[in-house]
Amino acid sequence: MTYTTRTTVAGEFDAVVEATIDALGDEGFGVLSDIDVQATFAAKLDEQFRQYRILGACNPPLAHEGLREEIELGALLPCNVIVYEADDGVVVAAVDPQRLVGLADNDALDPIATEVDDRLQRALDTVEDRV
Repeated sequence: MTYTTRTTVAGEFDAVVEATIDALGDEGFGVLSDIDVQATFAAKLDEQFRQYRILGACNPPLAHEGLREEIELGALLPCNVIVYEADDGVVVAAVDPQRLVGLADNDALDPIATEVDDRLQRALDTVEDRV
């Protein structure tokens, strides 16, 4: 089961993270959280892990619209975008918002999820050009 949209970018990891944040910003998303998984695993588990970041992205107008339709939608927010090292480059992947709202079983969320999906896809499509 596919639950993300992804792209692989040739570039330095930190530059790809910054390009991703910029691309999300151009589509109206702010990054509410930035979890450095590698640093967390090193500090908490004394384990080594590849470079891996989880960006919690939120588009306030669309989140507001979604929460007006489904108050418990907040349990599925923000939209996570991950950036991690892979053998063939740096992967940037975004959660599929249409799959997420499918959990809510509320048809009023479908057009909102489509808009979020379109914006996330446009952001991912421009990351490589920004590196």
